[in-house]
Amino acid sequence: MKTLAHLLTAAIPGIPSVPRRRHVLQAGSLVLLLGTQHLARGANIVAVRVWPSADYTRLTIESDGEIKARQFFVADPPRLAVDIEGIDFIPALRELVAKVTSDDPNISGMRVGQNAPGVVRLVIDLKRPMLPQVFTLPPVAAYQYRLVFDLYPAQTVDPLEALIAERLAERQTAAGAAAPATGSATPVAGDPLGELMARQSGRPAAGGASPTNPVNPGAPAAPSTATASARTASPPLGQARTQAENKTDRLVIVALDPGHGGEDPGAIGPGGTREKDVVLQIAQRLAARINQQPNMRAYLTRDADFFVPLHIRVQKARKVQADLFVSIHADAFFTARPQGASVFALSGKGASSSAARWMADKENSSDLVGGINVKAKDAQVQSAMLDMSTTAQINDSLKLGSAMLGEIGSVGKLHKANVEQAGFAVLKAPDIPSVLVETAFISNPDEEAKLRSDGYQVQLADALMRGINRYFAKNPPLARNRQL
Repeated sequence: MKTLAHLLTAAIPGIPSVPRRRHVLQAGSLVLLLGTQHLARGANIVAVRVWPSADYTRLTIESDGEIKARQFFVADPPRLAVDIEGIDFIPALRELVAKVTSDDPNISGMRVGQNAPGVVRLVIDLKRPMLPQVFTLPPVAAYQYRLVFDLYPAQTVDPLEALIAERLAERQTAAGAAAPATGSATPVAGDPLGELMARQSGRPAAGGASPTNPVNPGAPAAPSTATASARTASPPLGQARTQAENKTDRLVIVALDPGHGGEDPGAIGPGGTREKDVVLQIAQRLAARINQQPNMRAYLTRDADFFVPLHIRVQKARKVQADLFVSIHADAFFTARPQGASVFALSGKGASSSAARWMADKENSSDLVGGINVKAKDAQVQSAMLDMSTTAQINDSLKLGSAMLGEIGSVGKLHKANVEQAGFAVLKAPDIPSVLVETAFISNPDEEAKLRSDGYQVQLADALMRGINRYFAKNPPLARNRQL
């Protein structure tokens, strides 16, 4: 009878086999029936986790000692095989197999077995072509050694096209519902998909009008070099409101960034509330309000419980050509006394206070806890992107922060009455007004209870929406001619 290791390797052409011994488990001994007596040889597995999402799926094996792995990817059918050295098959790996559910967007199944003494082979069957990354992370925060599998789809949907197509579908549905009884369709004003193409090519949209001037349809589009500095010459409030009523159908996009996620829980309150959970709930409530606004659409950097590196959050906002970027967090401190909400903008000269500097350092450490593949990160591109900050962007961010802070103060206490500044990595998009909102101190038991309540989340989302509208009333969104 053939050994299990032979069956596993034979099923994956091109993957080298590992020398086998006679006592390797027989094929008839199902791997899922192995008991607790099969303990790790060099390292003990202390936890296994799976984080599925449309963006990518992450699998994590945490151990009390460093473990090594060799991976082999087979394209047809797509599957990833990983030989994990230094361990024997143990119940924790059986638990990992059970954690993969049928609705995972990327993984169709998983098999695991003892390939050789001290070597376990993990075979991950994939639903579509993937670009896998396998890497290790040293101990940090509450985590010990981690072996990470990140499975990225080889082909992804363009998020800006998806947003505009979704908006167009909604408009067509609304137009069909409003059509006269005779069956003649009411024409839909504007063509968002056409405007997307016009923005990409620099050509005017059908009809000869500028597709990208959202304030005055008869005026030419702003030049492609326009930046947020143009807003400093915005018209008086009354005139801006009149112009806003006459704007074209240019889609205004607000990027919402729920902090932390996945491997990174963020701050944890005394009652066990995790920051990553409450900020996602608040962001989703705010997104629903934004999507109800005419010609406005929310884009979430994460819409589920998975980790997004800081530079990827910025990349996502720029890829959809966001008009605003709002990162949502819940503060924490060493003691339970601090309370109140805060709003931060980027600083080009250093932090506005020692507390702001401490907060930025804490939030910027998210990548260490969440875990990024340093080898896969393009250091040159990231440096060019994240080190580019303009005075105009910071000034507009301060305006946005002030508008939001004024509204937040109407529903709860403020920790600081002014917008603070520090070097938050997530706020460094050079062309997008960006703020980070600390909604409350989750380390304060009273505020932790508020963050968990539907009532406070609703009030907070309403306040943030009013702040966004106040900002746009005084600073109409610019035309967008630049290419993706």
